[in-house]
Amino acid sequence: MSDLTADDISTFTDGRWAEIRERARTTILKDDRFHPAYGLTTEENRARTTEQLAALPEVEYPGLGFPEEFGGRADTGAASVAFEMLAFGDLSLLVKAGVQWGLFGGAILNLGTRHHHETYLPGVLDLSTPGCFAMTETGHGSDVQGLRTTAVFDPETDEFVINTPEPEARKEFIGNAARDGKLAAVFAQLHTADHADTSGESLGVHCLLVPIRGEDGNPMPGVTISDSGRKAGLNGVDNGRLVFDQVRVPRTALLDRYASVARDGSYSSPIESRSRRFFTMLGTLIQGRVSVSGGALSASKTALTIAVRYAERRRQFAPRDSETETKLLDYATHQRRLLIPLAHTYALGFAQEELVNELHEVFTARQRGEQVDPHRQRLLENWAAGTKAVSTWHATATIQACREACGGAGYLSANRLPSLKADTDVFTTFEGDNVVLLQLLGRGLLTNYRDHFGDLDSLGMVKFVAGSAMDTVIERTTARGLVQRLIDAMPRTGNDQILRHRGWHLQLMESREKHTLDTLARRMRSASSQGMDPEQIANAVAHHLLRAAEVHMDRVVLEAFVAAIDRASHSDDGAAQVEGSLPWLLSKVCDLHVLSTIEADRAWFLEHDQLSPGRSKAIIAEVDELCRELRPYARLLVDGFAIPEEILGAELLSDAQP
Repeated sequence: MSDLTADDISTFTDGRWAEIRERARTTILKDDRFHPAYGLTTEENRARTTEQLAALPEVEYPGLGFPEEFGGRADTGAASVAFEMLAFGDLSLLVKAGVQWGLFGGAILNLGTRHHHETYLPGVLDLSTPGCFAMTETGHGSDVQGLRTTAVFDPETDEFVINTPEPEARKEFIGNAARDGKLAAVFAQLHTADHADTSGESLGVHCLLVPIRGEDGNPMPGVTISDSGRKAGLNGVDNGRLVFDQVRVPRTALLDRYASVARDGSYSSPIESRSRRFFTMLGTLIQGRVSVSGGALSASKTALTIAVRYAERRRQFAPRDSETETKLLDYATHQRRLLIPLAHTYALGFAQEELVNELHEVFTARQRGEQVDPHRQRLLENWAAGTKAVSTWHATATIQACREACGGAGYLSANRLPSLKADTDVFTTFEGDNVVLLQLLGRGLLTNYRDHFGDLDSLGMVKFVAGSAMDTVIERTTARGLVQRLIDAMPRTGNDQILRHRGWHLQLMESREKHTLDTLARRMRSASSQGMDPEQIANAVAHHLLRAAEVHMDRVVLEAFVAAIDRASHSDDGAAQVEGSLPWLLSKVCDLHVLSTIEADRAWFLEHDQLSPGRSKAIIAEVDELCRELRPYARLLVDGFAIPEEILGAELLSDAQP
């Protein structure tokens, strides 16, 4: 072991918003008011979570992403990082805070105009106006364009009439609705007399602010509120259902940054294309996906910290020549089940850091009134969709692995892992179903389609690709120069060291992605030539779209890790090759991350002659060797997450020795 400390790791990984992370550690995460609690009834849990929420303004959490004139800091990146840090604590509080200040407040901030900001944001921030984000319906979750709730303008009264026309249009699983919410940001199909035709076609989905409870706590006239009931987890969040029966709201209730309705009922928008307008509105709300991704990674870090520390002290089975039993983490199988997800967590953490940086830059530019390059916005949306999907799936798998690695102890509520498992399971569905998000990303990866994004729906994309000779190009990340240098430095002949050569790793990831995209476009054109209609083609290639998105994210995550190692090398006086240095350790973790990723997909690499059988077998041995090499650093790596002892909340660690 070297002189490298956990503080050295956390100082580096805390990144741009280190001050926010440290403030969270010294306030929220050490304050027992914000710690998880077990064995509460649903109502006790909800009441406690509401009390926790009311305490957050004390530590200036709510205003980080809001304008300074309303007591905020106008720092989108800080808000995202604060959410990520809050996820080390009670996840019901995390979600309820996300609903209030991220989704509800974010809708008002990003879709509303000056009137809405001045009227509502003060109440959003100080919690005098608890709110809901009412998008999902019983019959429509991921398909937002297909929502059935209607908002019809009545020019005689200068009001919109909000209605739930059928049971499938009921607003479903709405956070803050069952108990606390007073105002809802309701997404509905907009109709005006001079634009909606006789068939009832709407102007598309828009967002309006609709009161759902009066000051007395009772539902407003025409609003029916019901409770979603007890869930598998997150029972501190009061999810509910909303039904509207001819509920009238003033014309000014429409959040009109991207579309407005005049007193005479005339409709106008600065964005002519209905499809582009819809995607622009949704694009302003992607911070939710970024935040869920960060929260999932924090939960993974908590689970790994508990499981690795337990495996460092728990002993099982004594060798024949000894009376001392062996520590769990000294077993190769245990190393694989914990150290591989630990490596993936570091990799995804660096990808999340880059995503938050880009989100911050784009949103800051928009807040300054600058025009954001549409191509850059689309890349951000793709990146957020993909990162959210892989990070939440990773959390689900990692927490389960940690629970199993702790045996029966991991099944006890007092050891935190069961609640982590239950509370994060729905993260794969929050802010978009992961499969749908990856299909969205897969469509966006078709280079020529990017130039038409917003004007083509999924069927239009099929028609376009099927009729075009496409030149699929891999869009490099911000590490493009570094990546190319490493690929260029790759040995061109057989080399025993190539298994740990970063250029070889990068080249494999890039080659696999390009081949997958080429095959996807070719299959779409082939299906078209066989006479399939667009719906059939879209369904036929859906699995391949997922595959394209998955391999793309493997490359993006690796490139983020490579860029992080490069930064560490420069910050550590170029000590990349010095054993025990931070760059050296991160490089080994990266080796384990990428080689285990290749190992998991060896069949593809073998089928496409990217690996020889001998090298494929060698990768298995190399992963085992890396686990052995990283075994002495396992505790250091989880301590590098810098999770305060007070918030871990696991009894099995209470008498653990370093």
